[in-house]
Order: sequence, then structure tokens, then C-alpha cells
Amino acid sequence: MRLALPQWAGTLAVKAAVFITVMCCALAALLGILVHVSVTNQTVGQARDLALSRLQDATAAFEAGDPLGHGIRLDPPELPESLRELAVAGERGTMVADHHGRPTMWAAGPADGERALTVEVDYSQQARTIEGLDRAILWSSGLAIGATLLVGAFAVTRVTRRLHATAQVARRISRGDLDARVDDPRTKDPTRPQDEVAAVAAALDSMASSLQSKLLSEQRFTADVAHELRTPLTGLHAAAELLPPGRPTELVRDRVAALRTLTEDLLEISRLDAGRERLESDAEPLAALAERVVRGSGTDTEVVVVRDVVVETDRRRLERVLGNLVANAHKHGRAPVSLTVDGPVVTVRDHGDGYPDYLVAHGPQRFRTEGGAKGHGLGLTIALGQAEVLGARLTFANAADGGAGPF
Repeated sequence: MRLALPQWAGTLAVKAAVFITVMCCALAALLGILVHVSVTNQTVGQARDLALSRLQDATAAFEAGDPLGHGIRLDPPELPESLRELAVAGERGTMVADHHGRPTMWAAGPADGERALTVEVDYSQQARTIEGLDRAILWSSGLAIGATLLVGAFAVTRVTRRLHATAQVARRISRGDLDARVDDPRTKDPTRPQDEVAAVAAALDSMASSLQSKLLSEQRFTADVAHELRTPLTGLHAAAELLPPGRPTELVRDRVAALRTLTEDLLEISRLDAGRERLESDAEPLAALAERVVRGSGTDTEVVVVRDVVVETDRRRLERVLGNLVANAHKHGRAPVSLTVDGPVVTVRDHGDGYPDYLVAHGPQRFRTEGGAKGHGLGLTIALGQAEVLGARLTFANAADGGAGPF
């Protein structure tokens, strides 16, 4: 059987609070025991010395035949048996025991070889002193533990708040918000002590700035290349149209068309990266839109409508997303390919080898394909970017019986 603790039980603040509490309790217990033992030994020692001193005087008076004073008796019945045996054996000793409901320090020694001469010293005051000391130790320990716990929790909470803020910024960066920064005030003031949390925050900010700079450079390069290629490709396309009919001309036109498609894809990606895309929303029946996409693709794709809905969306962008998914399924998967509309959820399914592991785990990456697949990896990248503009969620998964199914 495994005990499942609540999630908050594993936080740094709780662990620190438990550690501080345990250490304070251990330290308070150790100091309390040391003080209790020291004071008790001192108190008992003083009472023992007083009792033995009176016993010595009583022994001298008994041997001289003088009358015994108050509290001095011969072989009283309430004398502890162990102390009686010690006195009869010729030894002197002391013991604290209850007498008439009060703690009493007994001192006993030999009298005439068969009886014990005893002295009683009231030990009530000393016992009350020790009890009061124990209560004071408990109260002071509780107050000290509480104060230490509060101060420690305050200090740890300040650190954990900074750690939580750093973690939130890291999550924002992982979601694509490269403008997110921790901006820990300690990293901006060199006169303040730089602790480990400040070092982590500074490293995260530096990493985000470097990553943002590299991505911006890549985006500018992609946009510049696409724009520079667009003009000569337009002229090349026009020139290819003037070539005489024949197989070489078909090959040239096919390659020019592929280059134009690649250029347009790069331009679209650069616009998505720049965040300049704006929605033109309208009400669209999802089933009719899906059937229009399949007809426009010219592929043998089955459209299955489980439940049709009218969605508020940008028709052109949604057609672009579904068209890219259907084209990718036919290009990299195997028939049969189906497009299923079930309410607001659209599933494109093929029966090929499925998506690569990296794509399922991290999503599509531009200019990356595996397994000898043809293409530039831009179709799914554009579909994902347009889905984000639409506010839709596009996921990629492999079916248990084979094939890929983006949703």
C-alpha cells in the first residue's frame, strides 16, 4: 500500500517548515533536559547534604544518650525498606519518598546494630521548584519554537515566492513568450548580496534574451530570403510558360511550381512569426467547410460527419489548416484517409507509419523530416501557426492500430 501525500506537502516551504520545527524541538528538548538534570542534581544535593548533616548530629546525640529532636526517630514504620536495610547493614544513605502525601528527603544510618536512626527533611519546596522549572522550560520552548517557525517560514516564503516567479517566467518562455523576464531586483543592484535564486533568475533572463535574439535573426532571414526569391521566381515561372511542350518543359514547370510553393510557405511562416496575422471571423458550418476542403484537395478522402456545428472562425485560415493536414496525410501516410467532424473537433486520420517520435513529443519543426520523407516540414508548421491564430488547439498522435491522427 502506497500513501499518497497532497501536492502541497512536497513544496520547499513545507519541507523547510518541517525541518525547522524538528530541529527546534530537538534543540529545545536537549536544552530542557540539560537544565532539568542540572537543577535537579543541585537541589537534591543540597537537600541530601542537609539531611546527612542532621543525621550526623542526631547520631552523636543518640550515642550520648541525649533526647532526639524533632524529625529524628528510631526505625519508623514508614521508612523505605531499601533504606532501612542499608542502615541496618551499617551504612548511611538518603532517599526521596512520599510521607503523608508530601515529598520527603529521608536520611538513615545505623543506631544499635538492629535499628535505623532516621532524619526527615521536608522536600516539598524543592519539588515545587523543579516542577515550576519544568513548566517554564516547556512554555519557553514552545514560544521559542513558534517564533523560530514564524521567522523561518517568512524567510523561506520570500525565497519560494521568487522561485515561483522564476518558474512562471520559464513556463511562459516555453510557451513562446520570449519577452517574459524575471527581472529580479537583486540582479540589477550589484551592492545587494547575490544569492542562488538571483543567479538562476539572471541565467534565465540571459537565456531568454539570447534565444529571442537568435529566433528574431532566423525570422528576419526567412522573411528576407522569401522576399528576395519571390521576384526572380515570378519571372522564372513566366519564362517556363513560354517553353515548347515536352517532358523537359514539364519537369522545369514542376520544379518552378515547387519553388513558388516553398517561397509562399516561407512568406506565410514569416508573417506568422511576426504576429501580424488578423482574424476575419464569420459563422461557418464545419461539415460543409470540411467537405469543401476535401473537394479542393482533389484527394480520395472520406468525410465523416458525426455531429455538425456552426463555428465562429476565419474560413480561409481554417481551410488552410485542414488542407495542410489532408495533404500531409496523403503525402506521408497511406490510404484510407478520413476527415471526421464531431462537433467542434475535427480529426484527420491516415493508416501510414505514423508521426515520428520527436513530432509527437514536441510538435512539427520546420525543415525537419525523418524516415526518407519528402518535403520541407513546413505544411504542419503552418497548420500549427494558423491554428494558434484561430485560437484552436492542434495535437498530433499515433493511433494504436497504426497511422497518424492530428486533431
